[in-house]
Amino acid sequence: MAEALLRHYAGDRFETVSAGTHPAGLNPDAVAIMEEIGIDISAQRSKSVDEFLSDRFDYVITVCDSARESCPLFPAHATTLHWSLKDPAAALGAREVRMAVFRRIREEIACRVRELISTLA
Repeated sequence: MAEALLRHYAGDRFETVSAGTHPAGLNPDAVAIMEEIGIDISAQRSKSVDEFLSDRFDYVITVCDSARESCPLFPAHATTLHWSLKDPAAALGAREVRMAVFRRIREEIACRVRELISTLA
């Protein structure tokens, strides 16, 4: 969601990739929640951070505490930011409950992304 939201709000001002420490596939609830706001992420794929270890980044943003703890170190020139967000995929309960968690996290990410863009502008 963060990758798509940054791309949506920043356009082509940033080259954006996302990856996880334990990729588990594209979550259908994430696809549905993003579609609600007109962003199609159905063509995205779940990637491992291992795919990007040799790449150069200006910023590395972790979005959950477990990722921060297990994220590999990227070269020192990258500025690292941490956004302590709950993993919506870990939400339990009926679909309506899970979707509410995804919506809340989507809005938290959108807010952080807009703040980041504003700060870097």
